[in-house]
Amino acid sequence: MASPKYFDTFRGLGTDAVHAGQDPDPVTGAVIPPISLSTTFKQRAAGQDSGYDYSRSGNPTRKAFETAVAALEHGKYGLAFASGSATTATVVASLPKGSHIVSVNDVYGGTYRFFTKVAPTLGYSTTFVDLADPANVLSAIRPDTRLVWIETPTNPTLRLVDIAAVAAHAHRANKDIIVVVDNTFLSPYFQQPLALGADVVVHSVTKYINGHSDAVMGVAVTSRDDLYEKLKFLQNSIGAVPSAFDCFLANRGLKTLHVRMAQHARNAAAVAAALESSPLVENVIYPGLKSHPQHELAKRQMRGFGGMISFRIKGDLATSNAFLRHLKYFTLAESLGGVESLAELPAVMTHGSVAPEDRAVLGITDTLLRLSVGIEETEDLVQDVLQALLKASQLGKAKL
Repeated sequence: MASPKYFDTFRGLGTDAVHAGQDPDPVTGAVIPPISLSTTFKQRAAGQDSGYDYSRSGNPTRKAFETAVAALEHGKYGLAFASGSATTATVVASLPKGSHIVSVNDVYGGTYRFFTKVAPTLGYSTTFVDLADPANVLSAIRPDTRLVWIETPTNPTLRLVDIAAVAAHAHRANKDIIVVVDNTFLSPYFQQPLALGADVVVHSVTKYINGHSDAVMGVAVTSRDDLYEKLKFLQNSIGAVPSAFDCFLANRGLKTLHVRMAQHARNAAAVAAALESSPLVENVIYPGLKSHPQHELAKRQMRGFGGMISFRIKGDLATSNAFLRHLKYFTLAESLGGVESLAELPAVMTHGSVAPEDRAVLGITDTLLRLSVGIEETEDLVQDVLQALLKASQLGKAKL
């Protein structure tokens, strides 16, 4: 596998984040490449362009971002899309019609919605499997299976999937199966699925990669030439591409990924420890805690534990809402991965599209809360969750 050219000089992720794809402007010498907002590009002669002809097909600002993300994932090719959901749809569209998909059962609500509501109308079917035991993938693989979709850690219950083991099982079962890993929750800073055997890694760029909650985007990275050619063709043909301005914003956010992720993880570890020590909390789900049932896998597969926490508060739906209402620095909102801390109730928010019976099986209850821990001062965030817990519990006592 050929390495991206930046690997020859820049080895560290932080260095790649700042420099990969960021050649100074050859005309002005500008250190930060300017945004290319043009929709079309002058040709030297009919059919002879300088690498770009129409912005849907390719754009210098988008290319710079795609190059940077590919470098961070140690892949050859990056392809940016208008959203994480558009990325998912394009990957599925690359499969032969009638293909069967195996997906981890505890998957992002938007992915679940696409696999269950949209993909069937396009001729695709999906089987959802608990991949806590990697061998379970074998029981779901059929002759027409062409895609195994992994999300790890899962959203919102933070279960882990052994990427290397599942990829090995899938590839041995059928060489035509593509293994895709949604790496949104960890970013390339904490996990690099291609190195563990995945064929494609995808991100909702909206989250940690951009990091500032001001651009909706997605990206796919691969080192396989054949997959790149398919996805590149569909990127242009379907046309679900991001604007040049959004690519510029995401690239700017990417430059501080290594700094942000380290602080996200420090804060999350402190908040998780505080929650776990509280008598007002039933249990805390965070891969960095020894109490996480897959803590050893986390240490082996990941280079850190990320900024996402889920926990079950003691009480009921009213208790959950009281906790959310009394937070000061955590904002009640969907999404994740921004510099600001967010809190949400998956059962009625991000995973409202998941069937109630499936939510029950997965443990997405009215008392399961999800925190996206930001980069604010650690102690402020710890005190915020503790005071909100106390006020929520007092509400429960008042009801008695």
